[in-house]
Amino acid sequence: MGEPHELTMLEQAAAVRSKILSPTELARHYLGRIDRLNDAVGAYVTVTPERALEDARRAERRLAEGGVLPPLLGVPVPVKDLTPVAGVRWTAGSAVFADQVAGSGTHVGDLLRAAGTVLLGKTNTPEFGLPAYTEGRVAPPARSPYDTELMAGGSSGGAAAAVAAGLAPAAHGSDGGGSIRIPASCCGVVGLKPSRGRVSPAPYGDVTGLAETGPIARNVRDTAALLDVMAGPVPGDPVPVAASGTSFLEWCEREPRRLRIGRWARPDVDVPVDPVVLAAYERTSALLAELGHEVVDVEQPLGPGDHGSFDPVWEVMALLAPVPAEREGELMPLTRWLRERGRAASGERFAMALGAMQAVGRKFAAAVAPFDAVLTPTLAQLPQPVGALRDDADPAADFAAQYAFTPFTGAWNIAGLPAVSLPVEWTDGGLPVGMMLGAAHGAEGPLLALAAQVEAAAPWRERRPAGW
Repeated sequence: MGEPHELTMLEQAAAVRSKILSPTELARHYLGRIDRLNDAVGAYVTVTPERALEDARRAERRLAEGGVLPPLLGVPVPVKDLTPVAGVRWTAGSAVFADQVAGSGTHVGDLLRAAGTVLLGKTNTPEFGLPAYTEGRVAPPARSPYDTELMAGGSSGGAAAAVAAGLAPAAHGSDGGGSIRIPASCCGVVGLKPSRGRVSPAPYGDVTGLAETGPIARNVRDTAALLDVMAGPVPGDPVPVAASGTSFLEWCEREPRRLRIGRWARPDVDVPVDPVVLAAYERTSALLAELGHEVVDVEQPLGPGDHGSFDPVWEVMALLAPVPAEREGELMPLTRWLRERGRAASGERFAMALGAMQAVGRKFAAAVAPFDAVLTPTLAQLPQPVGALRDDADPAADFAAQYAFTPFTGAWNIAGLPAVSLPVEWTDGGLPVGMMLGAAHGAEGPLLALAAQVEAAAPWRERRPAGW
């Protein structure tokens, strides 16, 4: 069977059900790896060994009872530290909240627990999930296990690093502007941002509609199975997405018909795209054509200034964390800069920005609508060294550098459409290069079917970072 961490999430679930592997054995295996390896990649900000073993023993009791078993019984799935879990340390990536313990949890956390998962801990995230890198003051930076001099991306950087380094088989993430797909690309794993409303934010809300909870895993089927667990509306959700009756995992077994796939690689802001990324994009386009799909060149649908509708909304969102006035000085420079700009926005300006952003979202969705899927690079650049984007002396330059790194991801959040980053390509030096496939609202099933087909044609499962 090999080492337990070499198994996929679904293989681990099957091994637990067949009693080849016990949940306690699996939890102890991962806790040991975290103890030895976490310092090198900064995946976890908080490890919960007592909770993990308690969850594992609960899974073993459930297994002994028999009957219908939860789908991921005994399988470890960590939670990103932006999301509270009752009774567990919850920093939201900020030193201001380094000692905070959550009094309650979330609907998606309840779903993960009901599915039988084991909580190993909380994964590393930057302050309030604001930047596209995971570097803060509450924990060491999250790093790519393919080269620990390079960043894991953000804001689900710890989650992606944990999956890539074999410190978890899959992980919970969240994505408000690329925060699942960016680190998935940097770390050579699969990361899916679902449609707006697919996963309920309950009991919290997001008036902007930008942020979605989603899965990070090593392969497409694990990604789909974890989305099956997370998905589902709660009464009162503003944009609920009804289930189709077919599980996302079942969609992965469907051979796609001949699809019409649009593609573009020109960003909607004036930034360069690395030639290595462009070459990977061309090879992925050729692969899609070889699979029998029609691949169509499309002009970048957004124009100058469209992406800027995102900025004032993001700035006001930075204010949502309830930081005591006397502790504002302890925040990261980028956070303080965003919050200052957010405070300067009037209610009128914020309402106008939301309206403008919705108009941009409709424009983008209309460009996607004629196609079964759309292909772009995930990132404009290869994974960058830790600290390369962060600029504490000039937060405006920091923000601009993030735009240059991630010009393809945010539009999918603005429009509320699903998109998945796949580790289809690799540099000659062995670094992952993510390619992104997106689709119309609610089309995660067909999107995952296509992603599974691409994975079968260009399998990346055996591409593991050396030494992990």
